[in-house]
Amino acid sequence: MIVEQRLHVRPAVAVAAILSVLLVGAGGMYFLMRDGRTPVGADVSTPPPTAVPSQPPPPVIERDAAPLPDVVVPLTRDAAQRAGIVLARVSAHATTDSLRLPGVVHPDAYRQVSVTPLVAGRVVSVSAQVGDRVRKGQSLAQVYSPEVAEARAKYIGAKAMLDAHDRELQRTLKLVEIGAASRQELERIHAEHAAQTAEVESAGSRLRLLGVEGNSTSSENATTHVPSPIEGVVTERLANTGLNVDPSAKLFTVVDLSNVWIVADVYEQDLQRVREGTRATVTTTTFPDQQIEGKVTFIDPQLKTATRTAQIRVELPNPRGDLRLGMYTDVAITSSGAATILTVPKDAVQSVGDRQFVYVASANDLTRFIEREVRLGRASGDQVEVLAGLTAADSVVSKGGFFVRAEAERLGLRSRRSAKILVTENGFEPDKVTVRAGSPTGLTFVRTTDKTCATEVAFPSLNIKRALPLNEPVAVEFTPAKTGDIAFACGMDMLKGVVVVE
Repeated sequence: MIVEQRLHVRPAVAVAAILSVLLVGAGGMYFLMRDGRTPVGADVSTPPPTAVPSQPPPPVIERDAAPLPDVVVPLTRDAAQRAGIVLARVSAHATTDSLRLPGVVHPDAYRQVSVTPLVAGRVVSVSAQVGDRVRKGQSLAQVYSPEVAEARAKYIGAKAMLDAHDRELQRTLKLVEIGAASRQELERIHAEHAAQTAEVESAGSRLRLLGVEGNSTSSENATTHVPSPIEGVVTERLANTGLNVDPSAKLFTVVDLSNVWIVADVYEQDLQRVREGTRATVTTTTFPDQQIEGKVTFIDPQLKTATRTAQIRVELPNPRGDLRLGMYTDVAITSSGAATILTVPKDAVQSVGDRQFVYVASANDLTRFIEREVRLGRASGDQVEVLAGLTAADSVVSKGGFFVRAEAERLGLRSRRSAKILVTENGFEPDKVTVRAGSPTGLTFVRTTDKTCATEVAFPSLNIKRALPLNEPVAVEFTPAKTGDIAFACGMDMLKGVVVVE
């Protein structure tokens, strides 16, 4: 007999059980779908390993060091007339390379003296004032010094002893003549006389070293003079009556202004135009019609980091003292020899990026112009100096140049792109270059190591092969006709690269 058992479940309990099963299933599916068994606690914001790597940056298009080749820009005669093209001849000027600098008058440091006393003591009188012109040896002040008094007393005592020895020596000589004194006694007196003479000479030398003459009067026994060591002008006075001084104390400054220095600052980029011995002409606002000739005698070997300038020194004669210390001057540095510079109107120059071009007329034919890169120098007024690219026989477009430039750009005549590719131990860097179809392209290869098989580069599809000397740039130029890839490789076909033509 089979007994049938029935299980009665409440509706609320059944709904709860169904929800529990659904939640467990959803959780299981979530963990199964997580990427590669992600550990618990891992940062889920981290991108998965299978993410697409970022593309390397495109190669930097660099400017070639050499100027771009000339490009002929054709124009119809009607277009040239509508553009209002005007030609101008390249101007040649003979000039000297002159550099103008502001300067300041300084004393000649080799003709400037600080006057100090010879002894320690007290200043009792001052006879020189600031601005006085003094002679060499002239007394500027007097100093009372106990040291001088002591040296003077020692000299007087030594002189008195010498006088006594003189008299004793005379008496001994007479006694020796009559036989009343021995020769031994005379020799002793001679020795003592010589020693005392040396003592007097030593004391006199000490007095002269202190600035006192041995035959000075008794009223000056303790006083010494402070003399001027050179002829010049007193520019500083620190001495006053009653001042206690020692031999290291500066009392006066005396400057010989017959020669002065002009100190000027030269910018770093202009230092190549200045040499020691270069002639310089100095003028001042006080004496605008007076030009004083001098020369550069010193160039500071150290630059001022704040201003990037170096000081130069120009020595000038100043016999009349017209140049005063601290006076502002204008210094013209002129290099030897004249130079010829070429200039063109500023309107003739067209700038494309960091390059400058002019349009040269082709043999007076206003339907053909040559776009030529030039290197410019300094500008003056409406003219600009041309350092390279033109000759004095050329004529350039001074008005209407923008129209010619627009026509060259419309025709795509100046669209060559260039890229630099290094050859390293790792191969070609970069090994992928992108260019445009129909655009002239230039690649510059530079081999930087000997540890490579890429001693030459080959473009099989272009039938081009170039040797790659160490550390020497090698240019490869071509114009791709259609889109696609142009492969290049080393001579052994081991290291490879590609030019992608779009």
